[in-house]
Amino acid sequence: MNSLFLPEQHPVEQALRGLALAHPGLLHLTEDPLYVTARDRHPGRRVGIVSGGGSGHEPLHTGFVGRGMLDAAVPGRIFASPHNRQVYEASRAVAGRDGVLHVVKNYTGDRINFGIAAERLRADGIPVRRVLVDDDLATESTETATGRRGTGATVIVEKLLGGAADSGLGLDELAGLGAEFAAASRSLAVAARAQTSPSRGGEAFALPDGTLEYGVGIHGERAAATLEHPGFDQLVDRMTEQVLDALPTTTGSVLLLVNGLGATTLLELYAVHARVAELLDKRGVNVAGRLVGTLVPALDMSGFSLTLTALREDWAAFWHAPARTLALPALESIR
Repeated sequence: MNSLFLPEQHPVEQALRGLALAHPGLLHLTEDPLYVTARDRHPGRRVGIVSGGGSGHEPLHTGFVGRGMLDAAVPGRIFASPHNRQVYEASRAVAGRDGVLHVVKNYTGDRINFGIAAERLRADGIPVRRVLVDDDLATESTETATGRRGTGATVIVEKLLGGAADSGLGLDELAGLGAEFAAASRSLAVAARAQTSPSRGGEAFALPDGTLEYGVGIHGERAAATLEHPGFDQLVDRMTEQVLDALPTTTGSVLLLVNGLGATTLLELYAVHARVAELLDKRGVNVAGRLVGTLVPALDMSGFSLTLTALREDWAAFWHAPARTLALPALESIR
């Protein structure tokens, strides 16, 4: 039986204390209510950028707090939205002279709690806008009212927005760009084994040997299809073609994220990356920036996701702008 090495009482608070102790030069922890802020920000930034969501996806979002990316991150319980008071207080703490921008993954709880916080901020006279990330192809269906889930593209959107904010853009400009970044992004994830259930231990759901959950969610949501494993090349090719063909537009250049879901090794992720890069090259698609690693996991799920963002030429400077966070510590790591 799998197990998570977490304390029985207040696991998220304990983890955040450890995070802040490990990175005192980067992060400041506020415990009541719980949120993390950056100790350093670009002097030209006019807008504070805040994101957050359920815990269990680390380094998202706390690992991307720092100069060049997020000003604050608000963690909820494992796979649960943060409370609106957390979002409100974190936003007040980092709001710039032009206000605050919320980066929100498309889940009902996140939308509700960030929305309540935004109403409170506006009542205080603090301008606030929202960028909604909804990149997950597996939930693109007219049969649901919720729309696509927000998944791996959140990292790309946060990096691009951070670079744009550091260039001195205002709130409305950033909100407009953020919507374009999100609209240009699509993701798809597969898993061969579910994550450990934090409440009862053991796998959250069972998969027969030799099968894959094709289109799994970052909270361990079951996919619409469970498939026989088609083999490495066929699987990666199918995913790459599906994500690439789903992009609303492409200028011939993309940003690529190969993301582990928690228990997938770098050996596997780099092999996937090589295959994706080969296929994109054959399709005449230039990879202008890439990330490979476990950046948006689902606790300890065995699987990976692919994200592509169609990159406009004028966005490249935002992608390559300097960033210093614990998960993306240097510019060289994201070229």
